Amino acid sequence: MTVTVFQARKILTMNPQQPEATHVAVRDGRVLAVGDLDRMLSFGRFTLDDRYADKVLMPGLVEGHSHLMAGGLWMFTFVGYHARTSPDGKVWEGCRDFDEVIARLVEVERGMADPKAPLLAWGFDPIFFGTERMTVEHLDRVSTTRPVVVLHASQHLMNVNRAALAQAGITRDTDIEGVARFPDGEPNGELQEFAAMFPITRLTGNVFRVTGSDPKCLRMFGQMAQLAGVTTATDLVNDLSDGNHAALAEVTADPDFPVRFVPAYISMDGAMNRAQGGERIRARQAAGNDKLHYGLVKIVADGSIQGFTARLRWPGYHNGAPNGIWILPPAELKAAIKDFHAQGFQLHIHTNGDEATEVALDGIEEALAAHPRWDHRHTLQHCQMADEAQFRRMARLGVCANLFANHLYYWGDAHRELTMGPDRAFRMDACATALRHGVPMAIHSDAPITPLGPLFTAWCAVNRLTSSGRQLGTAECIPVADALHAITMGAAFTLSMDHLVGSVEIGKFADFCVLDEDPLAVAPERLKDVGIAGTVIGGRPLPLPGQA
Repeated sequence: MTVTVFQARKILTMNPQQPEATHVAVRDGRVLAVGDLDRMLSFGRFTLDDRYADKVLMPGLVEGHSHLMAGGLWMFTFVGYHARTSPDGKVWEGCRDFDEVIARLVEVERGMADPKAPLLAWGFDPIFFGTERMTVEHLDRVSTTRPVVVLHASQHLMNVNRAALAQAGITRDTDIEGVARFPDGEPNGELQEFAAMFPITRLTGNVFRVTGSDPKCLRMFGQMAQLAGVTTATDLVNDLSDGNHAALAEVTADPDFPVRFVPAYISMDGAMNRAQGGERIRARQAAGNDKLHYGLVKIVADGSIQGFTARLRWPGYHNGAPNGIWILPPAELKAAIKDFHAQGFQLHIHTNGDEATEVALDGIEEALAAHPRWDHRHTLQHCQMADEAQFRRMARLGVCANLFANHLYYWGDAHRELTMGPDRAFRMDACATALRHGVPMAIHSDAPITPLGPLFTAWCAVNRLTSSGRQLGTAECIPVADALHAITMGAAFTLSMDHLVGSVEIGKFADFCVLDEDPLAVAPERLKDVGIAGTVIGGRPLPLPGQA
């Protein structure tokens, strides 16, 4: 078999047994040897590829919490507060007030040919607009006839106009938690969490989520991943339907597709759902491939902190907002944890607030007592408000944490002023505490909630700077080396993929991220600015989109 040896200025292997090298040999898509050129000579004839001789190689970066709809959402109108780059490289400026949001929507509406088609937008976040909330009064300025649907950045809320409410059958008599109202009892157009959003989701054909199963949109995600240096990524909400699996299998069968996918089955309700879900996961596991790995289960406990729907312990929200919404009430949450744990699956549990974290840990402890299991690697996703005692408990139970470090930059100021207050905001996404207690840790973007970009995520964990430049919790800053581990081996461990990806090591997939600079050599505040020059998947060098 042909052996190719890649030469680099430096290879950061993320393998503590051999931290650095200059050459890596690849055969059959896997790493054959790592070291210097002399070590490669023992393998006989090989082809030397020196295209990266002036670059730095790392393992392909691993995004342990993302959603594949991050690519396809760009089919709709972006109305986020911060500027964002689409998969084609275009920079979309942020909408800094309500007038800019409405103006962008009006411009799009004027260009729509079908008068009945819904206008769909995403990325909106009212927490940046003071105390005013978007209502039907705002969106009726865009259209009073076609449905206008604006998905929030968190994806835990949306706003719609009166036409959308009417067509979805949401009225003053609708008895669903999360339907916000005017003082007179009429729905005001803000829908909080999945139950309240469901009538609109049904009206629009679940189009936001469907983008995560369209081959074209999956390829758009692949472009985004390449630009970020990512070669392994999750889809942490997927029903693993026949259509979804077919689309995933189609794109991952392409040798040049740049990403390995790790979808998680989403469990939302009921014992029957859990039994059928287990059967579906096992069937998909048998049909996977080198770029398609099944076996995870996603459970959602609560909502979002910036949307005021996360579940918090005393003293609650700093601004006095009422406590959030249980997506799965505690008894159902514990039942789901116990059931899927007993079936042998690895759980990824969304817990933003510390009350949700506590209930999830209770559920895991009860499940382990009933069905002891080594190396389960159940992971709390986001886990943003966990305190010292909860991290100690995670370590004792063998629970992993995947912390939402990007929140510190995008919402840190709002958390300090509105949601958590200056004390608790300083311990949000407590990476240093997790490491101190030996909790296996990853960090993530939750794309499309924030942009896919693990080096930026690592920068957030290292520097903990908000968008205004304030540092939140110096004691929770972590060294660059630990942050790089969290976006490679740390994330791979939480996905039970650390035997396949996450380090440049013999036997693993030859997946590399190509960098312009050594991230360990630049100043920590420059970590996010290290350029991505390309990726390698299974030993196949791939040019960045637009550079082919």
